[in-house]
Amino acid sequence: MRTVLITGASSGIGEACALELAKENKYRFLLCARRVEKLEELIQKIKTINPNTETHSFKLDVRNAEEVETTLSNLPAAWKKVDILINNAGLSQGLDSIQDGQIGDWDRMIDTNVKGLLYVSKYVIPLMEGSEQAHIINMGSIAGKEVYPNGNVYCATKHAVDALTKAMRIDLLAKGIKVSSIDPGMVETEFSEVRFHSDKDRAKSVYKGLTPLSGQDIAEIVSFILSRPKHVNINDLLVMPTAQANGTLVIRK
Repeated sequence: MRTVLITGASSGIGEACALELAKENKYRFLLCARRVEKLEELIQKIKTINPNTETHSFKLDVRNAEEVETTLSNLPAAWKKVDILINNAGLSQGLDSIQDGQIGDWDRMIDTNVKGLLYVSKYVIPLMEGSEQAHIINMGSIAGKEVYPNGNVYCATKHAVDALTKAMRIDLLAKGIKVSSIDPGMVETEFSEVRFHSDKDRAKSVYKGLTPLSGQDIAEIVSFILSRPKHVNINDLLVMPTAQANGTLVIRK
């Protein structure tokens, strides 16, 4: 049974990954997020799929280095070995030109998308020592491959994720730890609501007239990546809705 740790597991892609992998009856789950009530709801959904699935959930704000260290260093003994880390926690805040951007938005994106990924990885990688199936999957973005208008700091953070993924792959090669990146285009989750500070109408307009990717689409890709034999690693996978050609060009009906 492989132990999977998923950050940002309370909704969207993180939640979908847990539910998809639960179907396979070969994973146990360490689930963390800031919203613990959502994690409890997720566990109930997992148990509906597979009542015997082992789970352990805990509150974690990946932006807080001290909290990350303390929490991950004090996991229950039965959960101190991790086989798979899905660095899913991430967000975008605002869509402003760089001269009009809000410093608070910048800080939250950098603290979550870059520093949070680093903090979690630092304290989870030692827990992967000795695993025969160790694998890290970082959730990137098309924004890590190109830059679009008003995407400035968010794109910068996802470019950093891309660079860190490549660096991890080099640094962890001798340890036999696979490192993969999934880089989605438009995925309809809470992403746009968070970006637009809970403006639901503006968030919905992002996906109007097209069929975006879903969390389930990404979860199925995660399952595929994890199913590859030991000698095969999917380094980097860029996935877009059919209606999207690049970071900004989409066709709407």
